[in-house]
Amino acid sequence: MAYNFYAFLDRMKYIRRWALMRSSQEENIMEHSQQVAMFAHALAVIDTDVFKHSPDMLKTVLFALYHESSEVMTGDLPTPIKYYNPAIRGAYRQIEDCATDKLLSMLPDELQGGIAPYVKPDADSYEYKLVKAADKLSAYVKCLEELKAGNAEFKKAKESIERELKEKKMPCVDYFMEKFIPGFSLTLDEMEAL
Repeated sequence: MAYNFYAFLDRMKYIRRWALMRSSQEENIMEHSQQVAMFAHALAVIDTDVFKHSPDMLKTVLFALYHESSEVMTGDLPTPIKYYNPAIRGAYRQIEDCATDKLLSMLPDELQGGIAPYVKPDADSYEYKLVKAADKLSAYVKCLEELKAGNAEFKKAKESIERELKEKKMPCVDYFMEKFIPGFSLTLDEMEAL
């Protein structure tokens, strides 16, 4: 019997993000997930090496890698719609859960135990909180890139996301913002000159 789990995940490259916004550079959820995984790993390393905490790095990265997997079935619902009210958010969460269950059913039984905990993570875990912060950092970087390209459409989103990142009060996020975010506003020549 053949299983379609990875074939479905490969379709992440067709799911466009920022559907309600005019973007100078389109982004799909596969690209986004890779960036979130890198940022989540960075936050876990910073948290460990700078702030002497001990998040599980592998768990953090795997949570990030799969964090958008249900969207191969649901699509990427724009944030203003997803969070419009608690009823819509709750209903969408149920849809995501159903999609995730369907996706996991596309694995052989003997593999589900090794993959399911990362596709359906413990949302209360510290590692998942790192992933949510990395997800916001990725959105923030997207805003910076669009603004750098002269697209003012992302101005309010940048301000809102920046406020959310500060409100997290996570030292590893503040560190990342201070040490790494400025580079995203530089040109290639400016980065090479440093």
